[in-house]
Amino acid sequence: MAADSIFRPKVDRRTFSLGALMAFTAACNTAPSQGRAQQVNDPLWTQWRDRFVAPEGRVVDTGNGRISHSEGQSYGMILALRAGDREAFERIAKWTQDTLGREDMALHSWKYDPTAAVPVSDPNNATDGDLVIAWALALAGQRWKRSEWSDRAREVRKAIREHCVISRFGRELLLPGVVGFAEGAQVMLNPSYFVWPALDQFAKADGAATWGGVVRDCEAITTLARFGMHSLPSDWVAVSGYNAVAPAVGKPPRFGYDAIRIPLYAAVGGRSTLVQPVADWWRSRIAQHRSIPAWVDVVTGEEANYALSSGGAAIAARLIGSTPPVALDSDYFSASLQMLARL
Repeated sequence: MAADSIFRPKVDRRTFSLGALMAFTAACNTAPSQGRAQQVNDPLWTQWRDRFVAPEGRVVDTGNGRISHSEGQSYGMILALRAGDREAFERIAKWTQDTLGREDMALHSWKYDPTAAVPVSDPNNATDGDLVIAWALALAGQRWKRSEWSDRAREVRKAIREHCVISRFGRELLLPGVVGFAEGAQVMLNPSYFVWPALDQFAKADGAATWGGVVRDCEAITTLARFGMHSLPSDWVAVSGYNAVAPAVGKPPRFGYDAIRIPLYAAVGGRSTLVQPVADWWRSRIAQHRSIPAWVDVVTGEEANYALSSGGAAIAARLIGSTPPVALDSDYFSASLQMLARL
């Protein structure tokens, strides 16, 4: 999964994706034996953990009113796993299930607001958070021989498949959440929620019969979501037919703060061809000695008058071989993207 392996010619995408997943899983399985003192030798992880993870295991979004959400909890879990920090993983996983876990299905409410009278007031989930939570739990269960984590991962996968996937327009569409995205004649999707390494792990665990159609159609939607002069995906898209995908009405038609994760997950999941136009555009900006804007309107071509965050720059560096930022950003989301770009 090294950065320079992404653009090697004549690499079969599916073979590469499976190899990347197996390499990450093998690394996660090299656990110290129980009873030994834990040693975590990743300074960037310890910085991220100490800056954003509260003692009880709550991951704090410092740029958004210090709320927490299933996205952040999932990031904390997969990053703790990568670092071999079992103690932190345990704290984060416990808080996530105890506080955000729904009683009616094995999914997680998306938001926790410590200042609200009812901190968890919206039961709706965020499917990307649930995907990464299930992925992290499955790998942690293998690594640290914790059957309850493996069992919980299986339950979350099953709930995602039952409640967050719908058959529409001849496709199996992965919804951003249980409620609010499949109303009327269109289905609203967020391609940055297609977390390829998680989906590949699901297919490996449950079989292609369960997840093959979902993976295939997520790939198709990502390929179809190429708009404007640079063929870039927008944060949100509307699907109205088998091959009918357009920027979602009512949302800014931007390749922005959500869509920046599309090339990230494609790179981690060995699917560079899905986001080749993004890499080509970023590379052209660097060749012209121009900064990469934080967002671009895929309809009008308007660009932000400020550059990518450190997190966005880390993703670009992984795709095009530029130099990533060295210092960890003080903002939760940007810092999280920096960490995820290292997977």
